[in-house]
Amino acid sequence: MNSIGVFCSASSNIDAIYIDFASAFGQWLGENKKTLVYGGVARGLMEGIAKSANLAGAKVIGVVPKKLQEHASKYLNEKLITENLSDRKDTILNRSDVLIALPGGVGTLDEVFHVIAGKYIGLHNKKVIFYNINGYYSNLLTCLAEYKREGFVGSNLSDLYEIANTENELKMLLK
Repeated sequence: MNSIGVFCSASSNIDAIYIDFASAFGQWLGENKKTLVYGGVARGLMEGIAKSANLAGAKVIGVVPKKLQEHASKYLNEKLITENLSDRKDTILNRSDVLIALPGGVGTLDEVFHVIAGKYIGLHNKKVIFYNINGYYSNLLTCLAEYKREGFVGSNLSDLYEIANTENELKMLLK
């Protein structure tokens, strides 16, 4: 797995612990000569992971919707401009070997559910990982388990994704 797709927050109004984890992961990507494929915006976790990945030697590919191109990060080795957010999700999916959801908001949830839904109907078989930093996704993961119990999901939804609660767990899932 050399090309790592990452979905994460563009908000800068978040606790520093999330930026620290994203930056550490970006550094690991660079040290391990991985390619980061992500949303390409110069804010929040997006900028934290891109900067640390780039400075540590990773190739950084930003996939930026046309409407946001003036907000693109300066740490990109390659900038791909898409027409809209839907094209961005598909481009990140197609350019990545594995997909990871770091903490984020509505956009991050849209992106990770897009790839989980695609996997659910057989459009791809790529690994999808929730990086559950500081328990960020715990409530959501409980909610997804409830969907299964209530019969709204026909198969075991948790078979479609994996969970990493620590940096070491994430690294193990990427081997």
